[in-house]
Amino acid sequence: MNRAALRYAKAILNLAKDANTTKEVNNDMLLISSTIDESKELKTFLDNPISKAETKINVLHRLFGSKINKTTNELFKLLAANKRLTLLPFVAKQYIQIFDKLQGVEIAKVTTAIPLTDDLKEKVLAKVKTLTNKEVSVENIVDESIIGGFILQIGDKQFDASISGKLNNLRRNFETNHYEAKI
Repeated sequence: MNRAALRYAKAILNLAKDANTTKEVNNDMLLISSTIDESKELKTFLDNPISKAETKINVLHRLFGSKINKTTNELFKLLAANKRLTLLPFVAKQYIQIFDKLQGVEIAKVTTAIPLTDDLKEKVLAKVKTLTNKEVSVENIVDESIIGGFILQIGDKQFDASISGKLNNLRRNFETNHYEAKI
């Protein structure tokens, strides 16, 4: 699914480059991504194979209508024509990532047990900027299995300050020490 989403995102980026609207389309993708992330009903509706593509397009136009660029509207039609509207949130995220790379923006993925507040996101952003000396964008991934704390990933570097990570380290240390004690 991600490969298909990446292909669509690259195609839309190329269309946006031709129209000189890459930034506007990126803003659209940010809006689409956050709207779908915040609405389980919308995500379920887009994923529903029984709902007609025409109905889905009408709902998307009512939701985003004049707020979005012509190129973004074309993405809706393209995905509907290819029966791929379920890919919309993935295409939006892929587009944002590609756009950020083109702009020289580093993406910091912060995994937390609960969503980050805007205030906390700003603090993380400021801290990561001082560590990398680059322009940074924060992507929050919610994973309840980490129990608490956070996991920060920037490029190929990862810092695990999650409770589940600490428990796993403690378990490994215990198993290693227990094994050595038997010998």
